[in-house]
Amino acid sequence: MLEKSTATLSTSRPDDRPKATPDGPTAETARILAEVLADVVGVDQVPGDSDFFADLGADSMVMARFCARIRKRGDLPPASMKDVYRNPTVDGLAAALTHAAPAVPAATVPAPVTPEREPEPAATSHTAPAPAPVPVPVCQSVPPATAPARQQVKRAGTGQYLLCGALQFLVFLGYSYLVAVLTVLGFEWIAAGHGVLDVYLRSVLAGGVGFAGLCAVPIVGKWTLIGRFTPREFPVWSLGYVRWWLVKTLIRTSPARLLTGSPLYVVYLRALGAKIGRNVAIFSPHIPVCTDLITIGDGTVVRKDVLFSGYRAHDGLIQTGPVTLGSNVLVSEQTVLDINTSMGSRAQLGHASSLHAGQTVPAGERWHGSPAEPTGTDFRTVGAADCSTARKVRYTVGQLLGLVLVFLPLATGGLSVLLAPLSQLTTPTQAGTAEFTSGSLYLGALAASFVLFFGAALVGLLIQGVLPRLLNLAVKPDTVYPLYGLHYGLQRAIARLTNTKFFTVLFGDSSAIVHYLRYLGYDLSRVTQTGSNFGSEVKHDNPFLSSVGSKTMVADGLSVINADFSNTAFRLSRVSIGADNFLGNRIAYPAHAKTGDNCLLATKVMVPVDGEVRENVGLLGSPAFAIPRTVMRDTRFEELESGSELRRRLAGKNRHNAVTAGLYLMARWIHVFFVSLVALSASALYPSLGASAFALAGVLTLLFTVVYFALIERAATGFKAQKPLYCSIYEPSFWRHERFWKMASVDYVQIFDGTPFKNVVWRLLGARIGKRVFDDGCFLPERTLVTIGDDCTLNAGTVVQCHSQEDGAFKSDRTTIGDGSTLGVSAFVHYGVTLGDRVQLDCDSFLMKGEQVPQGARWTGNPARPQSS
Repeated sequence: MLEKSTATLSTSRPDDRPKATPDGPTAETARILAEVLADVVGVDQVPGDSDFFADLGADSMVMARFCARIRKRGDLPPASMKDVYRNPTVDGLAAALTHAAPAVPAATVPAPVTPEREPEPAATSHTAPAPAPVPVPVCQSVPPATAPARQQVKRAGTGQYLLCGALQFLVFLGYSYLVAVLTVLGFEWIAAGHGVLDVYLRSVLAGGVGFAGLCAVPIVGKWTLIGRFTPREFPVWSLGYVRWWLVKTLIRTSPARLLTGSPLYVVYLRALGAKIGRNVAIFSPHIPVCTDLITIGDGTVVRKDVLFSGYRAHDGLIQTGPVTLGSNVLVSEQTVLDINTSMGSRAQLGHASSLHAGQTVPAGERWHGSPAEPTGTDFRTVGAADCSTARKVRYTVGQLLGLVLVFLPLATGGLSVLLAPLSQLTTPTQAGTAEFTSGSLYLGALAASFVLFFGAALVGLLIQGVLPRLLNLAVKPDTVYPLYGLHYGLQRAIARLTNTKFFTVLFGDSSAIVHYLRYLGYDLSRVTQTGSNFGSEVKHDNPFLSSVGSKTMVADGLSVINADFSNTAFRLSRVSIGADNFLGNRIAYPAHAKTGDNCLLATKVMVPVDGEVRENVGLLGSPAFAIPRTVMRDTRFEELESGSELRRRLAGKNRHNAVTAGLYLMARWIHVFFVSLVALSASALYPSLGASAFALAGVLTLLFTVVYFALIERAATGFKAQKPLYCSIYEPSFWRHERFWKMASVDYVQIFDGTPFKNVVWRLLGARIGKRVFDDGCFLPERTLVTIGDDCTLNAGTVVQCHSQEDGAFKSDRTTIGDGSTLGVSAFVHYGVTLGDRVQLDCDSFLMKGEQVPQGARWTGNPARPQSS
């Protein structure tokens, strides 16, 4: 899967840039900095006013090595990449380092707590009076993870690690058998119906009961096995962890996520123990786990893609703590709320931001960034509307009726009708095995898989091009509509119908993605075809209100924010991305963005929504700051990006990508064929084995999926480990890398999150994974370029990405994470990075390419930099 990114900078240097005049300590610092930089870039001397990027031709990888050299010296103050970008000359950097106060205040983390006692509160660096009616907690400040106090809870050893895996496997087998029994009973009852109407009514009842049951299991399991979540910590792989993992897995796999954005979703979270006030709107599909620790006041809005789980993994421990939001709070998109964080009444947190453990946003204040800091920007763009209780009730009833009367019957009854005639082909003979050696079973599976896979793809593509266009006729841009009405339902239907991952993966990273997005409704009329205009992960609220300028290239993870929400209303707006832009990974692009033409938006950047329109510049970080648009190294391939040479190479890339798309479809069809074969075989064995046949079929399907896609992925790389690359996107070596992204499928690995089996899967895919690594949801795009040491802790949403694409240049390199290191929730580690042992990277931090983090260090922020103690 392609996860292109960027963090490169401008060669332009303004004529009015302030020039530092070094004297005293600053002069000595400048002299030493010049000596170190000259050695790094390989020149005799570096003038004090020479621009690192424009004059010396350095890039971010070179300057990362420069910063690492500085940090190793005792006669220089430490420097981060952010310091380098803001002060791109030796004289300017020396002045900034000499006179600057510590750039990053020490964040607070929850005090270590044993399971037997609660933590005692103490003051934090950001305190505020408790807003009514929701209290604002304060959290203790503790030493770094390497301090002796962190050793109060004993870590699990290899024995507990293996025992935990065995217990989790037994739980999986038991749950699989239970689901198989109930599923078989349901399908048998549906199949016994007489006539279409009877089958439909049975499908409605069976589907409704099944959906309600799957939603109720996490509630029953949570209150039975856990009771109420409290602030505490306990080691991973322990027996207590197994119980907690089971509840977490049940909650995270609940089908209640289909109800996100509705009043019923809030009711569901309350049933799990969350304390949520009236008129709260929650649009994030990430269901919080430690729900008793989640407090949300009246009228608060939690936007899409917000992570607020109430727990985190740290240094081999699971730590749980409160997340408290006062009344009328706004939490914007793609944000992270760590444990022991709070926001007072009427507070706001901007998009692409995070609150680190111990941070509190005082009542009425607006904060943004990672870690968040005060700002004057108002992120609340939609006012109130009439949203009565009766409206909520009508919407909830309509939503349930649509689910029970339409969606579930199609899923259950349709599958029953499809499998009924095929099951006749698998009736065992008296010997019980003759049908398995004949061709009828395999022909049946072949027919079923072909119809199911290609038929569903064609029908889905047709629906995407027709139905959303009809629905969009009734929804007008720049109009405020109340929530939970007809227009709101239409908006959500458009978003769900047009955001299909299968098609973006199929068409992404190729010329076909431009035509597909146009088909969905994007305005790309002026787009210049590059063969890599978009990656394989693009999403939006409304494709008909999304436009992209000519020669713009977009990496993976773009979220086009067309919809703005209050707790009672929403409004759709056009999102226009300028021409000649390059957008890196994981970017949330709002409708009111202040960026124009020729901009570089780096990975995880917070796109500005106030001030002047930024053009001819790069933006990095959260909050964003200006950086150079490009560097000399990235101009090496400019001759390949125009004229006859471009047309020739683009034609070759298109041919290669077409073959890749064909292989992708074939590989997925073969997988569906095997699953169909297993299902029909289970049907044949059902008379003799009962529901156990389907339980075993589920286990066999999962095992085959792991092995099959591992072989597909290894075959895509010629059964060799990948090597570092630096090439144009119009060279075959990059095309082969694109094929690897498309052919690889790792969505299934989420099933193994929080288990020892996740490490086994990563090793099977080529990653070098140490002992007892805890992985709660990390993603490794290039497995064979990653090395992770023993006893590391990888939180949910973390990414270790060993590549980047910057305009027409592609680069990849190895990344190494030392023993005992912790990557916080949604942290992002780039390529060419080395982390020493026992390093801590805080939540939502972006560790840029080429960084070298020393042993025992703690880094934080976007971009990440050393944290002062």
